Amino acid sequence: MVYLITGGSGFIGSHLVEQLLKKGHSVINIDNFDDFYNYQIKIKNTLDSVQNFSDFEFSEKQEDIRKLTTVTKSENYTLYYQDIRDKKGLEKIFEENKIDMVIHLAALAGVRPSIERPLEYEEVNIRGTMNIWELCKDFNIKKVIAASSSSVYGNNEKIPFAETDNVDKPISPYAATKKCGEIVGHVYHDLYNIDMIQLRFFTVYGPRQRPDLAIHKFTKLITENQEIPFYGDGTTARDYTYIDDIIDGIIKSIAYIENHSDVYEIINLGESEVISLNEMLSVIEKTLGKSAIRKNLPMQPGDVLKTNADITKAMTLIGYKPDTNFQNGIKKFVEWFLRK
Repeated sequence: MVYLITGGSGFIGSHLVEQLLKKGHSVINIDNFDDFYNYQIKIKNTLDSVQNFSDFEFSEKQEDIRKLTTVTKSENYTLYYQDIRDKKGLEKIFEENKIDMVIHLAALAGVRPSIERPLEYEEVNIRGTMNIWELCKDFNIKKVIAASSSSVYGNNEKIPFAETDNVDKPISPYAATKKCGEIVGHVYHDLYNIDMIQLRFFTVYGPRQRPDLAIHKFTKLITENQEIPFYGDGTTARDYTYIDDIIDGIIKSIAYIENHSDVYEIINLGESEVISLNEMLSVIEKTLGKSAIRKNLPMQPGDVLKTNADITKAMTLIGYKPDTNFQNGIKKFVEWFLRK
């Protein structure tokens, strides 16, 4: 099978690339190496994801990567430096390759930055996503998996969050763009018979995690004896999901959609274990054997108070079964962080 993955050099995307190559598939990766965080991290993600399964190597000096259109290709892996807002550039990629399935992970992420740059989030997460859907229609690609987010639930009063809950009240532009992606995805399913699964990820963490996210940021600052920004009173809570469990959920979604037709599903992928900010920090401190220096700050606009995934549908429909508890996940993350 040939899988086109958008955002395949990011945190989740690079792990998915690695698993698909391991299973003997071919991967086309579209990533624009955005400056949201140091793009050298994405270069390392790319190399780490392919090193054991492909003879891929960069054809130019790594520091020049963003000047290229097609970076290079090996027998089973191709990397395109491409922005999903550029429909003509995307169209050339679709023309040049036979694609069996699209897995759309690329997005501008982050709640707080979306409040500062809402129009850019609209351009990437809505218009960019529609470009992908349009090309799936034009090139008769009938199988699509897309990344949504637990952010769509906002401050949902019902716990745990189920896919049938009303999500009409997002509290950040990022969440709104993800909800829009789900809605427009259904339009393309209905009009053009594109089978689609939208996966609502719940706070993913683990090796290669983005450096702006709390677990990575806290770990780095604690090891450097710097203050950590601690928002609120520590009672906000998240359903943290280890990266291996997320990848397992994506792989099982791929299997499901390949073997079924007339599919449009929204599925939560979480750990179904709620961890408070206070507890999260405590586990990191214990794992590092070092105390944090807190800088107490007020809650930030757009932050939700609690997330908690009802994963009944994922377990029933695709056989999803997360098995990494938070303490073990943090241990694995810290081991990776200290040797990277």
